[in-house]
Amino acid sequence: MNNLNEKQKMLSGELYDAGDAVLVAERQQCKDLCFEYNHLPPSKLKERKALIKRLFGKTEKMFHIEQPFYCDYGYNIEIGENFYTNVNVVVLDCAKVTFGDNVFIAPNCGFYTAGHPLDAETRNKGLEDAKPITVGNNVWIGGGCTILPGVTIGDNTVIGAGSVVTKDIPANVLAFGNPCKVIKEIKNSQKY
Repeated sequence: MNNLNEKQKMLSGELYDAGDAVLVAERQQCKDLCFEYNHLPPSKLKERKALIKRLFGKTEKMFHIEQPFYCDYGYNIEIGENFYTNVNVVVLDCAKVTFGDNVFIAPNCGFYTAGHPLDAETRNKGLEDAKPITVGNNVWIGGGCTILPGVTIGDNTVIGAGSVVTKDIPANVLAFGNPCKVIKEIKNSQKY
């Protein structure tokens, strides 16, 4: 018999009820913080940084997140040193989303850990699951990319604009497309 509450189920990757009162309250609190963040004047860098530190599970010293930015819970997001996102990035962090050092994310990208059952009857009960997303060090993600649940992107990789990443992408490659696939290996001194 499963004695886990809905939050514990969510964090362990099991089916959970997203309408659970605790989860709804946590998402609402996160939305309020995102609203506050997105309405700070862009010049208020110190205040913006402090708010992200309150919101995220882990940050390093150097990071910059352009406005607007949106997430579900915040506490499941961990960012490494020298992290940057451009405008309109969405992180649905029902599971952990981990970004390494020197990660650069272009505008209009989405990182989605939540999944929904294919079976309509189960899906209509409000049940979903979540799988973590991991982005390695020195990764550049081009504009308009979608990163789906359970994906790992290796170190030193470039994901081309408009890609839909449905499966793991190894280290040291250029990958793009829908679905995203490896196009070529990247050598240390290679330029585009």
